[in-house]
Amino acid sequence: MMAVLKPVAQWLASTEWFMKAGPRFVPQLDRALHRLTRGRLISSDRVIPSLVLTTTGARTGLPRRSPLACLPEDDGGFLVVGSNFGGPAHPAWSANLLKNPEATVSHRGREIPVVATLLTGEARAEAWPRLLANWPLYDRYTERSGRELRVFRLTPTR
Repeated sequence: MMAVLKPVAQWLASTEWFMKAGPRFVPQLDRALHRLTRGRLISSDRVIPSLVLTTTGARTGLPRRSPLACLPEDDGGFLVVGSNFGGPAHPAWSANLLKNPEATVSHRGREIPVVATLLTGEARAEAWPRLLANWPLYDRYTERSGRELRVFRLTPTR
């Protein structure tokens, strides 16, 4: 089933319509499904590994939940990309992590405290091909947005 869903989802996610409309409904759908299943499921996880990241708002100090595609790493950490569906601005969650790198990841029913590190230079260059293998649209989102997408490593703190 995944072999059929992923190419269809990639095609859909690459359309101009989806890149404009997706930010309006996908996060809300994923947050609701995550809440209803007590953190065990979000819709995106059927196509690409996904998590819900809880950050501290950079301006408000309030908890902010963001469903995100991720690349799980062998050490239990995750890579996440601030693609914002190819929009021109960096997503708010990435600014939150820059100001407050301590966060929580909800992944398949587990709550994991993490610390975020913005990857730059060689570390980003090493991670980027693996991220593209996981979700090739990051190149399209980079091109469409006109900015370098922020890449964070989320490292478990326990």
